[in-house]
Parts: sequence; structure tokens; C-alpha cells
Amino acid sequence: MRRMNGSCALALGLALSVLASCASGSRSWTVADLASSLADAGRSAEDRARDGGRKPAEVVQFLGIERGMTVLDLLAASGWYTEVLSVAVGPKGRVYAQNTSFLLEMRGGYVDRAISARLAGDHLPNVTRLDEELNSLSLEPESLDAAVTALNFHDLYNGYGPDATVSILSAVYDRLKPGGIFGVIDHVGAAGLDNEKLHRIERSRAIEAATRAGFTLEAESDLLRNPADDHTQSVFAPGLRGRTDRFVLRLRKPSRGTAP
Repeated sequence: MRRMNGSCALALGLALSVLASCASGSRSWTVADLASSLADAGRSAEDRARDGGRKPAEVVQFLGIERGMTVLDLLAASGWYTEVLSVAVGPKGRVYAQNTSFLLEMRGGYVDRAISARLAGDHLPNVTRLDEELNSLSLEPESLDAAVTALNFHDLYNGYGPDATVSILSAVYDRLKPGGIFGVIDHVGAAGLDNEKLHRIERSRAIEAATRAGFTLEAESDLLRNPADDHTQSVFAPGLRGRTDRFVLRLRKPSRGTAP
């Protein structure tokens, strides 16, 4: 029997997700169904090896990402979450994988090569690559059902400062439909420490910036919490990388007629 390549397996996984959706009559996922689709979708062994620490099915279900949605992966980097979101929204959905020129050029162009390899050969046909700066996104206003940023919000906040971060989040807010979701996942930072050096951010600062941009905090999850992480080490420290204490926030753009 010939073994399917990754693109064929992903296409089959996306088709199966549509069949499952039709059978259930629902666009929403159960954790078990999404976990099964992610396992069958032709994702690389390297990507799947991170699932234990990142719990993609649980996180995506918590955030409320559904089949058929249009989602922005903000600061997508090499696209690990891009591929997860691609499976979650299915072939009738769309994912925009956004990266800045600075991010693409990091580590000698590693991110550019990695995202290019991930999307090569139409491997993710429902993903559009978006190489654009944060202050000049070309997406139409109110065109997105959701936006997600995973493990990069701290770089935005620590690198640009709170006011610039609020301005960027306001641009994301404008491109979300009323009632749209903004999901934030990041490494927990502690007050009084050099979180820029540690690649972390205080949860309260992330919430404050999002609130200033107009979002409301709808819920937060302990799915990725790790009490063994005391927040004093770099997220890249040996033994800690991939196992940091993380917060998961589900923020919402208020529906029309609803005060933020």
C-alpha cells in the first residue's frame, strides 16, 4: 500500500472534518473530535510531539474556534498554530498567517524558511500567507471571526511598549466582526523581574492592553498552567522549554449595541 504524503493526508483530514460536521449538524468541536482530526491530518511528527505541552485541541475548543471561521494567526512565526487552526476551521474556513519582516528575518531567515516549507506544495490550501507589518494589515474591517496570538504577545509588548501594543490591538479589533474572538496564549511573567530578557509577560499587562483596545475578557483557562515554573528563568532554559507556565485568555469584541 502506498503511503499518503502530508498534503494528501491533510486534505483527507479536512474532508473528514467536514463529514463529521455535517453528521453532527454543528460547527463547533468536541476536544476528542478535534484531537482525532489533528492526529489524522498529516501534521509532522515534530509538530505532533509538541501537542502534549500545548494541548491544541483543548485550547482551540476553549477559544471557540469553529469550522468555517476566518481566523488571523497574528505573529504566526513558523506556523505551528497556523496548521492547527487550518484543521480547526476546515476547508470552508480560512486562516491568515501573518508575520512581520523582522520576524521573518530572525535567526538568519529561519522563520521565513520554516513557514515557506510548511505551506509548500499547497499543503495547507485554506491558509493565506500574510507578510505584512502590524500597523498596515491589509485585511478588510470586520472580516475576521477570530484572531489568535500564541507565545509572541510578550515580544510585541516588551519590544514596542504598551501604547504601541494597544494601537496594534486596536487594528486587530477593527478587523474582527462584532462578537469576534481574540485569543492570547503566553508565558507567565512575574512583577519586578526582567520579563523582556526572560521572554515573558505579566498576565495583567496583557489584559490591560487588550482592554484598552476595546476587548472584554470573557474567560481564561488553566489548561497550560505549570506551578513548577517559578517565572524566574528564561522560557528557553534547559528543562523548562516547552513546559512553561502559560496563561490562555479568551477576549471578545463586543457585539453591536453592547458597551465594551
